[in-house]
Amino acid sequence: MAPSVKSILSAELPSLIELRRDLHKHPELSYQERRTSQVVQRELAALGIEFKAGLARGTGVIGYLPATQPTSRGAVGLRADMDALPIEERTGKPYASCTKGVMHACGHDGHTTILIGAARVLARLERPRPVTFIFQPAEEGGGGAEVLCNEGALAGEAHGGLGSPVETIFGLHGWPSFQLGHVASRPGPLLAATDDFVVTVKGTQSHGAYPHYGHDPIVASAQIITALQTIVSRNVGPLDSVVVSIGAINAGTADNIIPESVRFIGTMRTLSRDMRVLGKKRFYEIVENTAKAMGCAAEIQWHQGYPITANDGATTERFFEIARATLGEDRVETVDQPTMGGEDFSYYGDHAKACFFLLGLRPKGATSCPTLHQPDFDFNDEALAPGIEMMVALATKA
Repeated sequence: MAPSVKSILSAELPSLIELRRDLHKHPELSYQERRTSQVVQRELAALGIEFKAGLARGTGVIGYLPATQPTSRGAVGLRADMDALPIEERTGKPYASCTKGVMHACGHDGHTTILIGAARVLARLERPRPVTFIFQPAEEGGGGAEVLCNEGALAGEAHGGLGSPVETIFGLHGWPSFQLGHVASRPGPLLAATDDFVVTVKGTQSHGAYPHYGHDPIVASAQIITALQTIVSRNVGPLDSVVVSIGAINAGTADNIIPESVRFIGTMRTLSRDMRVLGKKRFYEIVENTAKAMGCAAEIQWHQGYPITANDGATTERFFEIARATLGEDRVETVDQPTMGGEDFSYYGDHAKACFFLLGLRPKGATSCPTLHQPDFDFNDEALAPGIEMMVALATKA
């Protein structure tokens, strides 16, 4: 009799928890995940899983398990991100980060462990379709998913990947606002497009006592930053979603000098292509013309970030069916509204039918717990088992 998923997982879970805590203790920033990549390669090699390393600027890894029966269908892709964040950890855990100023504050140590766990289980099961494991660097702003896609990681053996091309792909993210053991998703937009900007407003420097001899870029910047909020309040329909946030402003050297220039940075987040185009258009108009009206000039650097993470409708419906059969009706939720956070999982949707879902981390009975990107956040080890169960079920039933 073939072993069950639960029996394999029960035997593997203690070592997987140990592995997760080891990864947590040794976090690495985007495109620097050398140790993590070596751990992944070691694990895949021990399972006899074919893999390809050195992808995406050196640290990306993909693994491939063929189907155990004849099939004309493409592979199921399962993705985990591996990078950490430039945050000083304050969990006080015995396995806290040993790298100053770097920690796994977004749970990618948990994601990587879940995918390794899924590989351990799937290597011992019957597989109706091939499975491609994608261990991706640089989700935190580095766009590692785009790099992997451009290198052909999903395109199969003939185009830079392994085995059959990926036809369907799933990814998850630990989510502190959902209860432990629950999963959630929605068809269509789940996470926002994220664009960043740098604006330099240039004026004419003058003495603080004689402002009429100059053109004040600080006053101009204040007007611009205030006016940018009218994109949301006056250019976008009340039921559409756009967020414009300024994250930092830098200017000046002394209290009695009106400086020559001001630099501010921020982000715009949108949930549709039309809003993304409109938001950028109005941003340029407001910044350039408001600066000009104040006797200044503005230079804009616009950095197009991650696209909208939009789930394929049919694939997401299949996710819900599999999740209910695997975890139970009461542990599967629908996300009512998209979140304005961003995810580079979005790039995979241009190459395969994609579904991204959220994995609950909040302990039962807790009203709250540390959330993503906070210095006291830690992935919940009790979420490893349901995460692995879901990944295995999606690989064998989707």
